[in-house]
Amino acid sequence: MASKRALVILVTVAGLAGKDPVQCSCDVVICADASLEDKVIWVHRIYESVVVKEILNKQENWKGLIATICAGPTALLAHEIGFGSKVTTHLLAKDKMMNGGHYTYPENGVEKDGLILTSQGPGTSFKFALAIIEALSGREVAAQVKAPLVLKD
Repeated sequence: MASKRALVILVTVAGLAGKDPVQCSCDVVICADASLEDKVIWVHRIYESVVVKEILNKQENWKGLIATICAGPTALLAHEIGFGSKVTTHLLAKDKMMNGGHYTYPENGVEKDGLILTSQGPGTSFKFALAIIEALSGREVAAQVKAPLVLKD
C-alpha cells in the first residue's frame, strides 16, 4: 500500500501596491502576503511594472514555470515573455494578446506550452490549479488532488 504524502506548494501573493486588499473585476478581493512596493515607486498595471518584468525574465531564463490567468497573460506580451508560445487568456484580452502575432491562441480554457501555463479566467481556475500541480509535482500527484474535488472533464 502506497503511503500518502502531503503536497505542499508554497505561494506568495505579492501586491504591486502594498499589502492592502485590492478589489478586482467581478468583486473579487485579493489580499497580498507581501509587497513589491519596496522596489517599485509607483505602478498602475502589472504589465507596466519593472519588478514584474525582472521576475518574469528571471523565471524564463531559469527555465521555471510561468503561470498566469485571466487578463494576466497580457503581462507576458508587455514584457516579451514566451514569444511563439500557445497561450490563452480572458476572451476580453484576446485581441490584445494576439496583437503583433507573437502567440498562438488555441481557444482552450487552460493551455500549457513548455513552461508557459495560461488560463482564461475564474471558470477555469480549478483546471488551472491542477495544471500547476501537474507541472510542479507530476501527473500522479495532480490526479490525487483532483479525485476528491469531483471535477468533470
